[in-house]
Amino acid sequence: MQADIGLIGLGTMGSMLAMNIADNDFTVAVHNRTASRIPDFLDEAGALAERMTGHEDLADFVAAIAKPRNIILMVPAGAPVDAQIEKLRPHLDDDDMIIDTGNANFHDTQRRAAEAEAEGHPYLGVGVSGGAEGARFGPSMMVGGPEAEWERVRPIMEAIAAKFDGSPCVARLGDGGAGHFVKTVHNGIEYADMQLIAEAYGVMRDGLGMTAEAIGEVFDRWNGGPLQSYLIEISGKVATAEDERTGRPVLDIILDRAGQKGTGRWTAIESQMLGAPVPVIEAAVAARNLSAMRELRLQGAETYGAPDRRLTTDEVTIDTLEQALIAGKILCYAQGFDLLNRASAEYGWGLPMPRIAEIWRAGCIIRSAMLSDMAAALSEDPARNLALAPGFAARIRDTIDGLRKTAITAQAAALPVPALTSAVGYFDTLTSERTTANMLQAQRDYFGAHSFERVDQDGSHHGPWLGQHLKD
Repeated sequence: MQADIGLIGLGTMGSMLAMNIADNDFTVAVHNRTASRIPDFLDEAGALAERMTGHEDLADFVAAIAKPRNIILMVPAGAPVDAQIEKLRPHLDDDDMIIDTGNANFHDTQRRAAEAEAEGHPYLGVGVSGGAEGARFGPSMMVGGPEAEWERVRPIMEAIAAKFDGSPCVARLGDGGAGHFVKTVHNGIEYADMQLIAEAYGVMRDGLGMTAEAIGEVFDRWNGGPLQSYLIEISGKVATAEDERTGRPVLDIILDRAGQKGTGRWTAIESQMLGAPVPVIEAAVAARNLSAMRELRLQGAETYGAPDRRLTTDEVTIDTLEQALIAGKILCYAQGFDLLNRASAEYGWGLPMPRIAEIWRAGCIIRSAMLSDMAAALSEDPARNLALAPGFAARIRDTIDGLRKTAITAQAAALPVPALTSAVGYFDTLTSERTTANMLQAQRDYFGAHSFERVDQDGSHHGPWLGQHLKD
């Protein structure tokens, strides 16, 4: 049979995506660099294998796909993608399309898209979120590339995507690397959301002395309110899970050294390059990096000793902690969407902000009850900071004191809460009519004659110190 689409890369995500495609009544040809994986995968697919063909030879794989061919690459990001394209391209016709669905750096996607366009080949870069479960049963997908090329695969993409009230959580967001950039920011927000939750867990565990089971019950309760989200839901589940070997809570036997694949770091880097601050995300990235430095942390604990981190419920209540997470989450998302707006203008993508919020409502890791309201606020004014939208401003007014009290009290007790603290700093700067940057500008003019603006006169100006310090 001639397959409707091809897929290369039968790792966890690729395997699940291929099954998803077949489960939606499309036929799919599959190929994998390690050929022994192909028959194993077809066995795993069970009855779905009836709509699949496996091919060890790359030329046979290409020949098995109906023209014009559409081929998904689900291989590790970076050099492996370029290597796979180089091997694949000689077997393709000019109008055969490559669809990169890996966690690519958007700069690589921009380059590959430009190369494909120059050679007359169609190319799409697609960010896929939802992990293995999402890939199998419906991910959120962020597409970058020309409109005509998106339309070629739109029926398949919409069929396999997650659905929110019947609406597919997939959309073309712009040209080139637009889809992968949005996926990068999604992951940056994911880092921050996870870190905020982890800090709340730390306050409950180390500050309030709560058991993992009791903490899990709090997360379960929060998931029934404004914080309803996938990450809060699974936090409740992992907190109450028991280790089969020891009988202890699983959280108590997990080493506190977090891994990462780089997308959070990319978000922080791009925010600096574009001048769009994302301090909560940056704090989350730094926290993961510090967690990885376990030997250094052990030395620090030995050098300075263990402080008394205990709190009382009079100092921070569970309700106060919930308020802190609500405010922190809104401010984190506000930073992420500001970064998306800045990138959209810089690269000429015209990113549809409300649609981005909509396709994040199901399938992806950061799906939450707040996203529908965010989509509505962005529809009113896509360029406005979410923290300034009336509905979210009202929520922040109701919860900012909880965020501030939690951050201050936790810091006073030596409880590490870098993301919560960064959220407070961002809010206080965002709402400052006059910051201290006038001192920075005076310093810059003093040592480098960089000039400054005046509050009472247009143009560039210098201070009376110009040249004087050289004489001194």
